Amino acid sequence: MKQALVDDTEDVSLDFGNEEELAFRKAKIRHPVATFFHLFFRVSAIVTYVGCDWFSKSFVGCFVTVLLLLSFDFWSVKNVTGRLMVGLRWWNQIDEDGKSHWIFEARKVSPDMVAATEAEARVFWLGLIVCPMIWIVFFFSSLFSLKLKWLALVIAGISLQAANLYGYVLCKMGGESNISKVTASFLSQAVFQTACPSDFQKPGLEGLEIHKH
Repeated sequence: MKQALVDDTEDVSLDFGNEEELAFRKAKIRHPVATFFHLFFRVSAIVTYVGCDWFSKSFVGCFVTVLLLLSFDFWSVKNVTGRLMVGLRWWNQIDEDGKSHWIFEARKVSPDMVAATEAEARVFWLGLIVCPMIWIVFFFSSLFSLKLKWLALVIAGISLQAANLYGYVLCKMGGESNISKVTASFLSQAVFQTACPSDFQKPGLEGLEIHKH
């Protein structure tokens, strides 16, 4: 019986370009300024809120400072850092009939341009998810300690940061309105991204995919 022999001298092409690009996407932060301000305003608002009693006795001054930081954070995350760091953008508009519409934009994958790095995406989603949870802890802390004067500020923090989180989760899921389906899909995608980062493609930098809901 004849057996087929395999030629061990056959050349095998190695694609070092993909490996270099993957290493680049894992290690590099392409937008350091956007990444800095993505965390700066929201972390500064939390630190200022926690240290208000230590740094200043003026409730009004602390209230206004934290509210301004939260407002700057909401605007920068909604309009700048999401677009640069993960290629997503959302907004809500009212039509002539008074109906509210959610508009979502996602950058299409482009082979000619480098996609957002995994480091940027992780920083973006980590900051977007963790900080609203901290404000929820502040809410119960203020409620149970009877610091009712801070409740309005804490509710404002939860509302502004939860709005960005809700908008970007919907944007990432393509505008799906069923929140249970969105949450399940988002968590499964996040787990898959963590387990197999090399198989997960992030949005590129060319073109916009627009979803209107």
